[in-house]
Amino acid sequence: MSILSKTYFHDEAAAFDYLESILWPDGAHCPHCGVIGRSNKMQGKSHRIGLWKCYACRKQFTVKVGTVFEHGRIPLHKMLQAVYLMTSSKKGISAHQLHRTLEITYKSAWFLAHRIREAMREGDFDGGLGGENKVVEADETYVGGKAKNRAYKAPPKKEPVVALVEREGKVRSFHMPSVTAKNLRPVLVTQIDRKSFLMTDEAKVYRGAGREYAGHGTVNHSINEYVRHGGFMHTNTVEGYFSILKRGITGVFQHVSQQHLKRYLGEFDFRYNTRSALGFDDAKRSVEALRGVVGKRLTYKSCPTA
Repeated sequence: MSILSKTYFHDEAAAFDYLESILWPDGAHCPHCGVIGRSNKMQGKSHRIGLWKCYACRKQFTVKVGTVFEHGRIPLHKMLQAVYLMTSSKKGISAHQLHRTLEITYKSAWFLAHRIREAMREGDFDGGLGGENKVVEADETYVGGKAKNRAYKAPPKKEPVVALVEREGKVRSFHMPSVTAKNLRPVLVTQIDRKSFLMTDEAKVYRGAGREYAGHGTVNHSINEYVRHGGFMHTNTVEGYFSILKRGITGVFQHVSQQHLKRYLGEFDFRYNTRSALGFDDAKRSVEALRGVVGKRLTYKSCPTA
């Protein structure tokens, strides 16, 4: 039996119960006054599905209030399907595919996907990446179309992306205005523990910041050097992350605008940070994404399509 045959993917009442079990493990939490356990679910046909009333502040609410799903006009069970599809697809799923699968408009699917990406967005890691006796790889790449694919047009502008990957750990990627030593240093020193061993290619932009770490190793890609010192010196981990990112953007999304690139990076970071090697499966990954919906809002006006 497919996991998409679960009741909460098809029944609205079951969808509310499922989301409540994830976001309210200790009982209904009133988003207006913050009181837990003094609310009752409204019964009867005259009330909306999933409606609660707080007897501390006398206000009504649902589990969607205060989350990225608030004021969503799409049925919650379809939103849950979208979360599962986006978290279980290694290279992502396009808004057009969501539009066809969920039988909603393309505009709604596009905005829903960005809401879910907002839920996937992670804050700073506790203590940052790396630490004593740990290796963090840093590298940059450029996202954009290829000039050879354009006829009679100027080459497309490529957007720089810098990724920091802890070996056997997590990743953080950033859309940068440009890749310079001045721009890179604040990112490196705030995201990577100084006790870490920094691993990069031969680019000069990493030299200054590299001196601030326990060690700084490099490989020289310009002379086709990719691994040395018994396999310790390499940047293959971060290159592997870039491979997944670029195949997703090129093969699934086709085009990503400059203003929304950071949201797509957050999506790929989230899936990498909840991969099977770290103990997650598709079901756990979707639950982790749902836990991230709280305290975040994304309106259509603040998320233009242009």
